[in-house]
Amino acid sequence: MPGILRQLSSLGGCTHPIRLAGHRTEHQVDTTTGEIGPALRRLDSAELPAGDLLVRCGNRRTTRCAACAETYRRDTFHLITAGLRGGKGTPEEVTSHPRVFATFTAPSFGPVHNRPGSRACRCGRRHAAGDPVLGSPLDPERYDYESAVLWNAHAGMLWRRFTIHLRREIARRAGLTQRELPERARVSFAKVAEYQKRGAVHFHAVIRLDGPAGGETRPPHWASAELLGDAIRAAASCAVVPGPVLDGRNHTFAFGRQLDIRTIHGPDLDGGHALTDRAVAAYIAKYATKGAETATGTLDRRLRFVAELAGMGLPPHAERLIRTAWALGARKDLAHLRLRAWAHMLGFRGHFSTKTRRYSTTLGALRAARAEWQRLQSAIARGDNPHPVDDADETTTLVLAHWAYAGTGLTPTEEWLSASLADTPNAHTPEGDGAR
Repeated sequence: MPGILRQLSSLGGCTHPIRLAGHRTEHQVDTTTGEIGPALRRLDSAELPAGDLLVRCGNRRTTRCAACAETYRRDTFHLITAGLRGGKGTPEEVTSHPRVFATFTAPSFGPVHNRPGSRACRCGRRHAAGDPVLGSPLDPERYDYESAVLWNAHAGMLWRRFTIHLRREIARRAGLTQRELPERARVSFAKVAEYQKRGAVHFHAVIRLDGPAGGETRPPHWASAELLGDAIRAAASCAVVPGPVLDGRNHTFAFGRQLDIRTIHGPDLDGGHALTDRAVAAYIAKYATKGAETATGTLDRRLRFVAELAGMGLPPHAERLIRTAWALGARKDLAHLRLRAWAHMLGFRGHFSTKTRRYSTTLGALRAARAEWQRLQSAIARGDNPHPVDDADETTTLVLAHWAYAGTGLTPTEEWLSASLADTPNAHTPEGDGAR
C-alpha cells in the first residue's frame, strides 16, 4: 500500500495518466577505456506497484484533467508574468518598455442573445449571467453559420497578417522603412485564444515594444504606449484574409469593430484600479486551459462520425456549428482547412497560446526546471548527493531505456486511492509547481 500511494502521489492529481511498460537502467562508463560497469540503478515497470510506469497526461483542458490543466495554467501565468516584470531569464528592465493589453474580437454573424449592460437584450428579456440561451442566435435560420465556422478556421492566418501590418505601422510612425525597423526596435507579444459564448474565437494579447535585441535592450526614444496603441488600431483595421468562394459567395475575413486596447498600469475598465502585471497574466492564463467546450458546451475531443452528435445532448447552437464544420469539411476546395478534424473546435485549429521568441521564457524551459527539481528531490529521498562532483572527470552515466505505450487511465482501485490522496492535507498536488 505505501508503494502504490507513493506512485499515485507523484502524479499530482492527474486522473488520466499515460501507462508505460518497459525498463530503464543506469550504468557507469569509464570515459578513458569505454568500459561499461554494472547497473547502478534499474527501474522495471513490472516491479512497480501499479504494474506500469504512470506519467501525467499533460492535457491543458480543464474538462479532461483538472490537475494537469492547473499546472499548465500556472506555467502560462509565469510565462506571461516573466515578460511583464522580468525573471526566468528575462531582464527586469522590461517593466519600463511600452506594453499594452489588447483584445481582438470576431465580426458579427447575426444578432445573438446577450447582456448589453443595463439595457434589455434584443429579445426583450434581461438574461441572468448563467442563462443557457446567451450567445445563441435570435433567429437561427438567419444566422451565418458558414461564415462563423470559416472565421474560426482563418483566425490564425488573420492574426499572422495582423502582426505583419503591425510592424509596418510602427515603422511608418517612427519614420523608418520596414527594413530599418529590426535594427531599431522589436515587437514582442504573447497571446491566447478564447471562445465567446456564440462560438467565435477572439484573441487576448500582451504586446510589448523592445529594443532590437528584445527585452535585453532599451526601446528607442520614440517608442511609447500611445504609438504602440495607434499602430495596433491601424494594423487591426488593415488586416484582411481572403477566403474561399462558396456557391458564388466570396468570403473575406477581418477583425470585428470591437477592439479593446489598454496600457498596462493604465486605468482599468472599472476606472479606479490599475491594470497590473499580475492581473493581466492571471486573465490570460485563465483562458489558456479553456476550449470551445467551456464557452459553448461543445465537445472536448474529436468526432469520428457526425452521427455521434445524436446522443450527446449538445446545445442546438453548438451542434449546428459542428454540423456546419463537418459539412464544409467534405468539400475538396476546403480540404486544406481540415474542418472535419477540427469540427469539435468549431473550425479553429490554431494554437491556444503563442508567443514571440524574445517575449520571455518558454513552457518547455519551465517544465525542464520542474523536472530537474523533482529529480533533485528524488535524489535527496534516496540519500544520494543531488549535485555529484566528478573529481577525476573520468566517468559518466549511460542510460538505457525502452518504454512502450500500455494504456491510459487508472484502474477503479487506483482511482479510489487517488481520490483519497486528494482529500489528504499533506498529499502532493500541483500547487506551486509552476513557480518552481
